[in-house]
Amino acid sequence: MRFKMKHIITFLIVIVIAVFIATYRLPYYIYKPGSADALDPIISVDDGYKSKGDMHLVTVRGGQATPIEYVMAKVLSHEEIIPIDEVMPKGISQDEYFHAQLQMMESSQEAATVVAYKAAKKHIDINYDGVYVVSVVKDMPADGKLKAGDRIIGVENHQIQEANDLIDYVQTKQAGQTLKFDIKRDGKNLTKKIKLEKFKDEKEKIGIGIQLVTDRSVSVKPKVHFKSGDIGGPSAGLMFSLKIYDELTKEDLTNGLQIAGTGEIDYDGNVMRIGGIDKKVIAADKEGCDVFFAPNENGAKNSNYHIAKKTAEEIGTDMKVVPVDTFQDALDYLEKMDADK
Repeated sequence: MRFKMKHIITFLIVIVIAVFIATYRLPYYIYKPGSADALDPIISVDDGYKSKGDMHLVTVRGGQATPIEYVMAKVLSHEEIIPIDEVMPKGISQDEYFHAQLQMMESSQEAATVVAYKAAKKHIDINYDGVYVVSVVKDMPADGKLKAGDRIIGVENHQIQEANDLIDYVQTKQAGQTLKFDIKRDGKNLTKKIKLEKFKDEKEKIGIGIQLVTDRSVSVKPKVHFKSGDIGGPSAGLMFSLKIYDELTKEDLTNGLQIAGTGEIDYDGNVMRIGGIDKKVIAADKEGCDVFFAPNENGAKNSNYHIAKKTAEEIGTDMKVVPVDTFQDALDYLEKMDADK
């Protein structure tokens, strides 16, 4: 059969359109339900106790949208479309964004370790070594003066141990003031003078345009090991702390059940709001989890817990959604579940 030129042209146009809608990247990010992975392969404590059930890390899948993915997300429930500049702040590259996510994961592991070891009354030493710069926002005052990897150890002769030390100090100053920052870079001590500016999108806040994590060194006995791979973000903190505590203590905290949940955790054991809670409920239900812990935000009207509870009702799951404000709330629930059993 002989093909006419117009048939060939039509065929090529169809191919180009198909490639376009399948591969072209739109300026939007799509979030959808991810997975609920058992933490046994991810966390281990030397000579830790084993349980019959599992603790689960719950994730959200995300990626820059193609045209076909964008259309599907408009139709499918529990898929969320967000402008990409709301996901990755202006002036931060995709590599810097993912690096920041991994740094937040590392920080959440550290916080979870501190909370669990203190609760289990195990040996722990904490040393502070300043504030670590994760990323620098383009066209803000720190751009060209600080870089990822710098460690800030002081400002205006005030010692800086934690990120909040620096944030609280800066918030007492005024836009336009120049501050002297003492930093360590590649083993050398440096001083950088940087002027404070108002944030373009948050006029009530001032700063120099950096993202921070506290640089702590935590030493524990017995040792704990993490293998989280390329999973990023701080939202696994609560489940990390429960998993570590479960291995440190003789009682089976899982009671043979599949325990999931989410929530950023701080060093005092407070559980904080995270994004994508509805998608995490769906992921945990698909994995067959029995319990799902959700940040309660002290009973706020539109808390993570309320969204999680609503989602659970929409999908008709038998999974129990439990509100928690602290690590202790989750621990109390699991221990009471054992007593009831």
